[in-house]
Amino acid sequence: MLVIGLTGGIATGKSTVSTLLKSRQIPVIDADIVARQVVAPGTAGLKEIVKHFGEEVLLPDGSLNRPKLGSIVFNDESKRKVLNSIVHPAVSRQMFWEVLKYWIKGERICVLDVPLLIEGGLWQWVAKVIVVYCSPEIQLQRLMQRDKSSRSDALARLNAQMPIAQKLDYADIVVDNSGSPQDLEGQIDGLIRRLDREAGWSWRLSWLIPPWGFFSAIFTLMWKRIFRRKARRQGGR
Repeated sequence: MLVIGLTGGIATGKSTVSTLLKSRQIPVIDADIVARQVVAPGTAGLKEIVKHFGEEVLLPDGSLNRPKLGSIVFNDESKRKVLNSIVHPAVSRQMFWEVLKYWIKGERICVLDVPLLIEGGLWQWVAKVIVVYCSPEIQLQRLMQRDKSSRSDALARLNAQMPIAQKLDYADIVVDNSGSPQDLEGQIDGLIRRLDREAGWSWRLSWLIPPWGFFSAIFTLMWKRIFRRKARRQGGR
């Protein structure tokens, strides 16, 4: 099975691309949804959060009070690290199991929709990285329109994140969302055809013979790391 990482920047249209893939029956695992699931009432993740931050981070119904927790960790790096040490491993484990479920079902392709795919290092564990891109000026205008914010506020949010142009250095495939919705749909149809070709026939072999799938995945990831290191060294010259 071909495991793809999908990412982008704020207001570049990653969520739209994710929706279009789902509408074409491509399995998509959304990291934001998984992050909510692993801290739902009754989960080990929520119990750990309460253990470290107290009952005050719970709502009356027993669910997580996200604004309250956010206010606690916002200006305290040590507390953010504690929270991340609880949530990030839980999310990674759950996403692994979701991928495994799709592999068992015999899916050819699985997409991981992860906003911080590159920042969190998860890009190293997928076969291909897709970055949804638009020009910085279009990104700024879309963010202002979406959030009804001023130019200075929108710029502050963009400047707090990894620049979208920098994410292109990690991309195996770029989806340019600078045009119309119709242009984007055409790109997605072409993208799916390309991924189907790249999945090829070997996905059946890896499904029928699990050891083949395991060693094939390890080889792909090792080759990706070596190739990426070479490309980044050459780019830095």
